[in-house]
Amino acid sequence: MLGALIIVFREAIEAGLIIGIVAAVTRGVAGSRGFIAGGAAAGALGALIVAAFAEQLSKAFAGSGQEFFNAGVLILAVVMLAWHNIWMAKHGREMAQELSAVGKAVASGDRTLFALATVVGLAVLREGSEVALFLYGVLASGESGASVLIGGVAGLALGALTSAATFFGLVSIPPKKLFATTTALITLLAAGLAAQAVAFLQQAGAITTLTDTLWDTSWLLSDKSIPGRVLHTLIGYADQPSQMQVVVYALTIAAIIAATKLVTMSPPPPMRAPAE
Repeated sequence: MLGALIIVFREAIEAGLIIGIVAAVTRGVAGSRGFIAGGAAAGALGALIVAAFAEQLSKAFAGSGQEFFNAGVLILAVVMLAWHNIWMAKHGREMAQELSAVGKAVASGDRTLFALATVVGLAVLREGSEVALFLYGVLASGESGASVLIGGVAGLALGALTSAATFFGLVSIPPKKLFATTTALITLLAAGLAAQAVAFLQQAGAITTLTDTLWDTSWLLSDKSIPGRVLHTLIGYADQPSQMQVVVYALTIAAIIAATKLVTMSPPPPMRAPAE
């Protein structure tokens, strides 16, 4: 039971943190909760499908199918997060003027909602499929189904608490600073996911340059521990990153910042006069 609890909680941390950040970013947006719930449900369904075909997936691409799958999911999430930050840079000023009316302030808000819902779905998909595979291993080791179920539910509950704590922690930030805070978090989150994608591609042998470990801080904080897992999700912390991971991490941050700066250089759209 303890093994299942730790496995599910460890994986749920990543999805929970991402859901909490997305929920805070979209607070006050009409229909945002439906997008988030839909993304999570789609991700859970996808995880079940992946689990059902886990053996075929692992054998694909000469035994590197799981690595390529994870890398593809992460790269798509990076694109969606980058799109959100660029969109926010263009529309954030009018959104910040009245947070409670954000759904009315920006008519095209459904586009960034779809992007963030996709990120939620991808997070649930990746972590859910890993949970299914890990729990299958626990069951194969002789653990009873009842104890695995109890431990898994307990771990999922703890993961949900992490998501709630992230949400309430972020929404306690004054509205004027909320967008800047979440923009920075999403930039770091995207950079961390890009670096993780590189790690999977290196494991699969698709990237063979700059593979040497740049540093080793596992003695200080392992990225397999709970605190390390949190930092791994929030800022992309890795205790033994390769040179290419660090290069891609830095380039992703630079690219997102440059794109948002380029967007903000264009004049903002004229504000509509309030209807009488």
